[in-house]
Amino acid sequence: MRTFWTSIHRYAGLVTAAFLFVSGVTGAVISWDHELDDLLNAKLMQAPGRGAAQSPLALSQQLEAKYPHLRVTYLPLHVTPGRSVAFGIGAKIDAVTGKLHEPGFNQLFVDPVTGAELGRREWGAVWPITRATFVSFLYKLHYTLHIPAMWGIDRWGVWLMGAIAVIWTIDSFVGFYLTLPVRRKGEPPAPSSPASARRTWWQRWKPAFLVRWRAGGARLNFDLHRAFSLWTWGLLLILAFTAFSLNLYSEVFYPLLKTVSKVTPSPFDTIVPKDSQHPIEPRLSYAQIIGAASAESGRRGWSEPAGGVFYSPEFGVYGISFFKPGDDHGAGGVGPAYLYYDGDGRVLGERRPWKGTAADIFVQAQFPLHSGRILGLPGRILISFMGIIVAMLSVTGVIIWWRKRAARLAVLRRYRGAPRRICGYVS
Repeated sequence: MRTFWTSIHRYAGLVTAAFLFVSGVTGAVISWDHELDDLLNAKLMQAPGRGAAQSPLALSQQLEAKYPHLRVTYLPLHVTPGRSVAFGIGAKIDAVTGKLHEPGFNQLFVDPVTGAELGRREWGAVWPITRATFVSFLYKLHYTLHIPAMWGIDRWGVWLMGAIAVIWTIDSFVGFYLTLPVRRKGEPPAPSSPASARRTWWQRWKPAFLVRWRAGGARLNFDLHRAFSLWTWGLLLILAFTAFSLNLYSEVFYPLLKTVSKVTPSPFDTIVPKDSQHPIEPRLSYAQIIGAASAESGRRGWSEPAGGVFYSPEFGVYGISFFKPGDDHGAGGVGPAYLYYDGDGRVLGERRPWKGTAADIFVQAQFPLHSGRILGLPGRILISFMGIIVAMLSVTGVIIWWRKRAARLAVLRRYRGAPRRICGYVS
C-alpha cells in the first residue's frame, strides 16, 4: 500500500511541479501588488493637481463624453488628495459594424483636480510587458498562466490551475501520510541499538522534521523537501484548497457547497452571462444607482458611505460598495459591503462582510485566507514566505525524482551488462 501511495505522490508532484513553481514565485510577489504598483507607476498613481477635487461621477461623465465609444465600468467614489482616480473602462458596440470597439486599454487614470489624463493601461496584458502592466501580468500569470481563449472560452488557464490545485490538495494528504513512521511486522530491533525497541511513535517520527544541514547533496535535498513540507503542512493545505475554491468556484466549489449547506447566492451565481461580444446596455445612470443605493443602505442601517460603483455588461448588474475611505479591503481582507441592482433599479441582493450563514462566511474567507490578508500585514509576509516554500518544494521534489530515476537506470544498465550464468556456462 505504501508503495502505491509513493507512486501517487511521485507522479502528482511531477505533474504539478512546474505549475506550482510559477504560482509560488508569483504569489510571493503579488502579496505586495499595490505597493509594487505604486513604486513602478508613480506617474499613474500620483496626481500633481492641487486644489478642490472634482467628483468622480463628474469625471466619468467627462470621459464618456470625450470617448463616446467607451464605457466607464467602474469608478471609485472616494478621492484621496494627491492620488489619481482609476476608472475601469469597457467598450461599446459600434453602431456601423455591430462589433465591439477595441480600445486597447481597460484602465484610465485621471487627475481629480484638473481632469487631465495621467495615463492608461490594459490590466493583465500579456504583451508587451511594461512598467504599467508588470504587476497585473504577474497577477494573471499566477492563476491563469495567460493561456489564451480557445473555441470562444477564455477560462482554460483558470480551469487548468484549478485542476492543479485539486491534485495539490489531495497530494498534501498523501505526502503527509508518507512521512509517518512505519513499523514493519516481524522485524526485530537492530542488535546494535536495543533502545529502538522502546522508542515511542513520536520519537520515530521526529527525524522527519529535522534537516541535516551538514549532510549536503541528496540527503540535504530530501530533508528540505520533507521537513519544510511538515513544518508548513497546514498552510500548504490552506493554499491548495483555497486555490481550488477560487479558480473552480462556479464550476465545482459553489455547486458542491450548496448541496451540504445553505449558501446565499449572489447575482453572479444565478444569472447566465451574455456573450462578452454582445454586452447588455445599461438603462440607468450611475447617479441614479448611487442615489438609490445610498438611500437603501440608510434604510438597512449601514453606516459606511458608498465607496465605489461598477456595471457588469455581461450580467447587466450594478454593484455599489460601501466602505470608509482607505478601507476598501475591509476587516480581515474580506472586502466591503455591496448592494446589487438589475438594469431596472431593483435590488438583487446584498453582501455583508463576515455576515450570513456559516457557508457564506466560509466562502468569503477563501480569498483572505489565500492572500494572507485575514491576518493583515503579518499574513501577507507569511504568504510571501509560503510562495518561496512552494517553489522550493517543487524544485526539491523534482530533484529527488531525478536522482532516484538516475540510480534506477544505473542499476538497470549494470544488470543488463553483467554476464549471465546458464547451466554452468557464462553467456
